[in-house]
Amino acid sequence: MDSIQQSVAGIAIEQGKVFIARRKPGGALGGKWEFPGGKVEPGEKDAEALIREYAEELGVSITPGPLMGSASFEHRGVHILHAYRVYFQEYGITLSEHTEWRWATFAEIQALDFAASDRQLFPGLQAYLD
Repeated sequence: MDSIQQSVAGIAIEQGKVFIARRKPGGALGGKWEFPGGKVEPGEKDAEALIREYAEELGVSITPGPLMGSASFEHRGVHILHAYRVYFQEYGITLSEHTEWRWATFAEIQALDFAASDRQLFPGLQAYLD
């Protein structure tokens, strides 16, 4: 039986634009854009995972907010992805897992090469932005 892996994504929104980052080349999702986040470790709460992932991957502190949407996908087992609104506490971004980042409009996001799991979050994001 496949295991279920819980993952989280953080969606920061400021002035109608959404924070996105492009993954480094390599691996199944190399070069794709995403809402930053990652796997929830055993015994970790979603909010704790978001705070840790943003610190590890982007070098910034965030405050997690409400759940914005969920997606499920298969990649070496079943994954459940929960997306939360996040709020930046600082802006000195240092990339470790990504090659670039930007603030983008929803129209810009739709045109980019996004991870399929994150693309499932688009309808909820669009509703939130409207």
